[in-house]
Amino acid sequence: MSLLADHWLILFMTAVYLGVCLGIGWRFRLRASKGVSEYYVARREVPGWVVSLAFFSTFASTNTYIGQAGEAFAAGLSWTWVGVFWTAFCMISWLLLGPRLRNQTAGLKSVTIPDYFEFRYRSSLARATRILSGVAILFATVWYMAGIAKGCAHLLVSVMDVPYVWGAFALIAFTCIYTVMGGMYSVLWTDAVQGIMIFAVAIIMVTLPFLYAGGPAELMARISDIDHVSRTGEPIGNGLVTFASLVSFTYILGIGLAVGMKQIAEPRCLVRFYSVDNARGMRFAMIWTPVFLGISLLCVMGLGALVHGMATREEAAYLIRNTDEVVGFMLAKFDNQAVSGLCLTGLFAAGMSSLASAMLVVGTVLVNDVWNAWRPMRRERIVPRTKAAIVVYSALVFVATVYPPAGIVELTSFAGAIFAASFFPAVFGGLYLRWGTGHGAFWSMLIGVVSCLVWRFGLRFRFEGLRDIHEIIPSFLISLLAYFLISRLTAHELPPAEHLDRLFGVVPAGTAEAAMGRST
Repeated sequence: MSLLADHWLILFMTAVYLGVCLGIGWRFRLRASKGVSEYYVARREVPGWVVSLAFFSTFASTNTYIGQAGEAFAAGLSWTWVGVFWTAFCMISWLLLGPRLRNQTAGLKSVTIPDYFEFRYRSSLARATRILSGVAILFATVWYMAGIAKGCAHLLVSVMDVPYVWGAFALIAFTCIYTVMGGMYSVLWTDAVQGIMIFAVAIIMVTLPFLYAGGPAELMARISDIDHVSRTGEPIGNGLVTFASLVSFTYILGIGLAVGMKQIAEPRCLVRFYSVDNARGMRFAMIWTPVFLGISLLCVMGLGALVHGMATREEAAYLIRNTDEVVGFMLAKFDNQAVSGLCLTGLFAAGMSSLASAMLVVGTVLVNDVWNAWRPMRRERIVPRTKAAIVVYSALVFVATVYPPAGIVELTSFAGAIFAASFFPAVFGGLYLRWGTGHGAFWSMLIGVVSCLVWRFGLRFRFEGLRDIHEIIPSFLISLLAYFLISRLTAHELPPAEHLDRLFGVVPAGTAEAAMGRST
């Protein structure tokens, strides 16, 4: 009862938000259950503004609003440069990949990224590539989802004293329910609502340290020369406002690439392009998605550095070692139920939007691209089994959340490195390189995953000089080089010329209208 009495407004706002999400899932449950196309890609009939907001809210998860915002407490305002890299990759994703991927997948009747690899490359290794990519998705996504749930659970502990385990369970369970009910329809439309919420929350959160300190001039004076200590135990001084003083630019670049490149490689982002309804919708999304993301990142990526102005020396000594708790500390310190309720609901929205899209991807991949590719099943069984797979995988994520092996930033950046190193060469080559082969796709994918694991677990943390060189940098370069070389060496494995003519002939170089025109 004390929880209800102390936090009734926060609980009310959260209940309204959860009711909306569950209502959307209920609204689309029958339409989504009609078939695979409906459940997996919403029949490619979702308005562009919905997909734009969904892409933004899916990417800008609690990794951003809690993990990355909190990391700035240790890294200073220099951490904002990570957001610059992310915005750049968002632009690349929508300008270079979006129109072509939507058009090619519609022509191939592809409903997932792994089945795109099989349908596009048509080689003796095409099915193996599909299964390998599915396994890579299942492996990397569990760590990403655990990072998201971890952030939200810590937030509940800080703001409402809800036990960590129960907070993680509630977040994963509610997200699982509406995702299972409505499939891609539910995911995209709830993501659109969540996108509006988290855009507003980003602007609200960045104002809180300034309001607490008494204004911009007072806050900046506090953090410009502060007696708090860094992770190494040295006084921070002016390090919060000095470029790359508290963390090397090499590490900033690594996180910027590892997470930012998910927008050009991760299935939960790329599959958004499948559902855009027409060229007008694509034009809207191409322009506004980077705008939504860029403004939000400008607000939150340096937030942790500003929170130093709200913390005592003793509080800062704890937070510098537990940056995932910085945002929760800020809300608790500001101590306003209305603000905490609004921000908490928005941060839940950020986490649930990413979890829902990841749940749907792993469900579709496990059933359609691993199980069905290995042992074909009747088509009417695919959707029910996908729903069951989502529930089972969500339980696995809950376990990983209760026993996380690392913090939010490292969990999500590691997953991003796996996706970028394994998928981008095959996706980009499939869309732009007529001479790309299935052998190039398969071996670059395998080499990308292996090199990523070897660098992280065999080299990076064993040699001090390599610690700040994130695994994304060497593994991505090695994977891309492997795709180019192996494709050239296996030119005899190219698909039939008529297949390539059909794929590349319908996507002239140029505008989004040209890329979308024949499929609308």
